[in-house]
Amino acid sequence: MKSESTNPEIVTRNGKPVSVILPIEEYEELLERAEDAEDVAWLKKAHSKPQSYRTLEDCITQSDLI
Repeated sequence: MKSESTNPEIVTRNGKPVSVILPIEEYEELLERAEDAEDVAWLKKAHSKPQSYRTLEDCITQSDLI
């Protein structure tokens, strides 16, 4: 099934919109943008927490204990 229209089409049920048909390229772009937004939100949350660092010697010493 190939659609001639590149515009999204709204599917309705009982006069209310229930889904949208859109070209796969637009769908993939929307998914990519949603994933990017999730990444940005995670980074903002990570940067809002205090950061702590350990020296290389501390890391090596603790890995010897495992």
